[in-house]
Amino acid sequence: MLTAAPLALASAAAMALGLAPGPGPVHRPAPVYRPVTLPVTMADTGGGTQLITATAGSLSATTGTLSWWERSGTGWRLVGTAAARFGSHGLADGTTRVQNTGTTPTGLYGLPFAFGNSAAPAGTTMPYRPVTSSAWWCEDVRSASYNRWVSPLPGDCRASESEHLDQYPVQYAHAVVIGFNYGAPVKGRGAGIFLHVNGSGSTAGCVSVPAAAMTAITAWLKPAAEPHIAIGTTGGTTAVTRY
Repeated sequence: MLTAAPLALASAAAMALGLAPGPGPVHRPAPVYRPVTLPVTMADTGGGTQLITATAGSLSATTGTLSWWERSGTGWRLVGTAAARFGSHGLADGTTRVQNTGTTPTGLYGLPFAFGNSAAPAGTTMPYRPVTSSAWWCEDVRSASYNRWVSPLPGDCRASESEHLDQYPVQYAHAVVIGFNYGAPVKGRGAGIFLHVNGSGSTAGCVSVPAAAMTAITAWLKPAAEPHIAIGTTGGTTAVTRY
């Protein structure tokens, strides 16, 4: 057993050599958990800070999940989620889709503007067009106004090939235009694809959600955030992560 004097000398020698008096507990900060969110796994999110994802289990599915996200720094925060409905014949690759097939086009699209038979929800900053009795969406492949909002219906756009928007007070109480085939429309690829309120069942090719979710989304969307919507499946060549 060492006496007090040798212990003091040993301690002084250790200090002189720059050695710690003895090993002690190592304190490391707890790791920060950063969950992998869907937008992080996507090839492209549109470059903005707001994103909507509409995901189905397969191309034949008529239901799925719609989520809306906000980017903050390098991460994405889930803002909300809702059950979604798709076309009565499921989904189809947006690059090869054919009009009047009852399919929802997959892909990544901008959201040009909102519209509705009801007043814009409080806080809405997206361009919002009130639906009037003269408002139509032209879906006539022979028309120069193909895949465009028109008011009134032009002479070259057949009413039988178009949607009279005020005839859908429930579904189009609030709606957002999905920019599928919109910038440079390809005749016959498809027209009038919207995000809108649920009707009685699956859609003719749009994406629909419950009314409360549609109201929240319409008010949440901000033009300055360059919002986009990604529509796809959970896997395969039309996976939402590929867009």
